[in-house]
Amino acid sequence: MPDLHLIRSPRLNHAEYADAAIVRANQEMIYMAGLCPLDSDGHVVAPGDIATQTRQALSNMDEVLSRCHVGREDVAFLRVLVVATEPKQLGVAWTVVREHFGDHEVPATLQGVPVLGYADQLIEIEPIAARPPR
Repeated sequence: MPDLHLIRSPRLNHAEYADAAIVRANQEMIYMAGLCPLDSDGHVVAPGDIATQTRQALSNMDEVLSRCHVGREDVAFLRVLVVATEPKQLGVAWTVVREHFGDHEVPATLQGVPVLGYADQLIEIEPIAARPPR
């Protein structure tokens, strides 16, 4: 068994993600802070544009994953927070997330929220990853 094993129940054919992730006990867990759609100067990118903000937050996630010596395939869980009042807005973010993760159907929670920490921020991504001990 690999160190991270994704589980899909065929009876719960409801979404484009696994229903659970099993991480071997000998793994180091990496809990990342919420990744925001900030550029290298610390400014929120693309006010009003959920898709572009999602891409920026995912790019920032990739940077942190790299610094932790892991990749997207090591992400065991993902929470995606979107400032949204309608499911369609959540779907915009989710489409970008799914494209970014490709075949790695990480278990995820997609949640609409009323506000996030920065002015004009519409998205925040909270990944949890696993890696072999160093």
